[in-house]
Amino acid sequence: MVTQSWSARFERMSESATAAVFRRVAELRAQGVDLVSLSVGEPDFDPPPHVSAAAKAAIDAGASRYTEVAGLRALREAICEDSLCRRGVEHSPDQVLVSAGAKHSLFNLAQVLYDHGDEVVVPVPAWVTYAEQAKLCGARPVLVPCAREDGYLVRPESLQAALSARTRAVVLCTPSNPTGAAYDAEQLRALAAVLEDSQAYVIVDEIYATLTYDGFEQRSLLSLAPALRERLIVVDGVSKRFAMTGYRVGWMLAPREVARACEAIQSQATTSIAAVSQHAAIAALTGPQEPVGAMGEIFRTRRDRLLAGLGGVPGLSVSRPQGAFYLFADVGAAIERAAAVGVRDDVGLATWLLEQARVALVPGTAFGAPGHLRFSYAASEQELDRAVERLGEALARF
Repeated sequence: MVTQSWSARFERMSESATAAVFRRVAELRAQGVDLVSLSVGEPDFDPPPHVSAAAKAAIDAGASRYTEVAGLRALREAICEDSLCRRGVEHSPDQVLVSAGAKHSLFNLAQVLYDHGDEVVVPVPAWVTYAEQAKLCGARPVLVPCAREDGYLVRPESLQAALSARTRAVVLCTPSNPTGAAYDAEQLRALAAVLEDSQAYVIVDEIYATLTYDGFEQRSLLSLAPALRERLIVVDGVSKRFAMTGYRVGWMLAPREVARACEAIQSQATTSIAAVSQHAAIAALTGPQEPVGAMGEIFRTRRDRLLAGLGGVPGLSVSRPQGAFYLFADVGAAIERAAAVGVRDDVGLATWLLEQARVALVPGTAFGAPGHLRFSYAASEQELDRAVERLGEALARF
């Protein structure tokens, strides 16, 4: 019998909590369980028709070969043009690396930038992957708590206190997963003033940047902080903006030497990503953008509907997000209510709600924010209403 042992790097990290919930939901559905899942971070729409048409045309044209590791030049040029229009900053194709989704871009950056003894500053609540990728590389994630009264955004003085001589990178996400909170121009400039005195790389995840509401003006640190550009990397992709999660197309806009180093890492991992996906992404970026606005308007309607519904559920206190498609709820009162059935924390509450109310949510502990739950409103209004009804009935028992 072989004794199983894993590498030290593997033992340092944890499985993605969102992936674990996704797997449990799939298991229950395979058993025929009727449940509502507000746990998945992907749009429930089809990609725009012209994107699907481009993918079919690429197949018919024989797009079945390797491409350059960095991605088709036409796609990298489209990425540069799109970013110039949105951020007002020019890049050349050799500053772009196309990868298998934004997560892969972040993974490449971690492999190139982080080493043992390094520190990676991550304001929390934050997406589960940032800290785990740092740990996988032997770096130490420095989690900076962001209070609800601050809109779950990091204060400049808190960021300053977290920086040290060991800080290798700072990772920001705006709008945020899991909170939907977004930094305005003034807030970004204040953070830039702090970061200018550091030598750390600044990685900004802007995968949700086109999904904002209520007239919020999305600005990029790339356009607001020219002094940081030699160490500022923007991560983006088509997954959320065009409902193309399964196509697996993300990218980084980075200083040339960083992009080329990440390209070398990728050359030993995936080589290029699927050629058909790249042709679809070109169509997404260069084709009609009206579907993006239409999808955003549906998300806004859903956000408002879910906010109104959860406002009547006992034990939940929900903040109003500026972007993305998540609500982040303080569930401290609900945990206290459910103590009678052995619930002690948000993980226990999420488990109890899945088993008893048949509603799948992601606990805030996974995002570095115990005492919270994340709700995704990338679901139909009918599903949102079912979730609210079930949650209300379950928590009203107490």
